[in-house]
Amino acid sequence: MTMQALLAEVDPSWFGELDPALLPPARGSRLGRRMLGRWLASGPAAALLAPSPGEGAIATTVRWSRAGLSALIRDLGALAYAPAIRAEVRREPVRRLKQALGNSYLLALDNTVWNGRVDPAVGKRLSAALETALAAHESDALFATLDRQGRAELDEWARGSEPALAEWARLQQPQEAPLDPAHLPEKPILRVYAHHQARSAAR
Repeated sequence: MTMQALLAEVDPSWFGELDPALLPPARGSRLGRRMLGRWLASGPAAALLAPSPGEGAIATTVRWSRAGLSALIRDLGALAYAPAIRAEVRREPVRRLKQALGNSYLLALDNTVWNGRVDPAVGKRLSAALETALAAHESDALFATLDRQGRAELDEWARGSEPALAEWARLQQPQEAPLDPAHLPEKPILRVYAHHQARSAAR
């Protein structure tokens, strides 16, 4: 991925007090891209844009397209909501979950990936949030709920294990985008991450 393509994926809120009207021409010029890249490298993209041998400084962006990253986040969110999803047995909500989530629903049900054990307070929060999301007629509320949780799980894990990936995921969202508390253990995150990484490498 070129610097121009990378900058196009970054939410404008990450460029500080830069006038939004100046961002498009800055992205379109070599000097502007260099300045924006330096701005990011000095703070929110320090790991992502750090010089590295081999694939180069932005190898993470090559491995993780927006679509691939979104799929990873959706699966992590669905898995994190496994306790609430497994507890939902009413016919219509189950039908909606299956229809909206597809394979992500099956992942949430898979006890071999994660046993779904959480503190009672976490379980109550997940159940209440899922109930609210399912109360909406469209699936957008459900997707937003799962994706917010999935971003939280990815961010919590990747900050220590894959800091460049953590930055890349954050940069694609508004700087003040809320994240819910994370609770997934590392092992199931690694399994989901490895699965999506293999799919990305096969493309």
